[in-house]
Amino acid sequence: MKLAILVKQGPHTHQSSTSAYRFAQAALAQGHQLVRVFFYNDGVYNANRLCQPPSDENDTVGLWSDLAGNHGIDLVVCVAAAMRRGIGEEVLARGFRIAGLGQLVEATIEADRTVVFG
Repeated sequence: MKLAILVKQGPHTHQSSTSAYRFAQAALAQGHQLVRVFFYNDGVYNANRLCQPPSDENDTVGLWSDLAGNHGIDLVVCVAAAMRRGIGEEVLARGFRIAGLGQLVEATIEADRTVVFG
């Protein structure tokens, strides 16, 4: 099955990002394809490489980057949401890219299911 994931919450204020990451891992392990992971609203904070969580917390940004690198997952950050929050190309973590809402629409068309977190 082809899946698209929409993440609407940041990595340190809500469980949604971690849940989305774990869902993505489980889906890949079951042989499903991830068309794209789209980060919207406060979810764009998942792409900020300047985030440095305390040592006793998960590095959610790094986990997403590793997932993209290991599985070729397209991690897309909404340009308008990123600009509102001061996130530009210069602070993007490895594996993330900035694009418009058209990328979310395209992913939902291509995917069999879209799963929303947040």
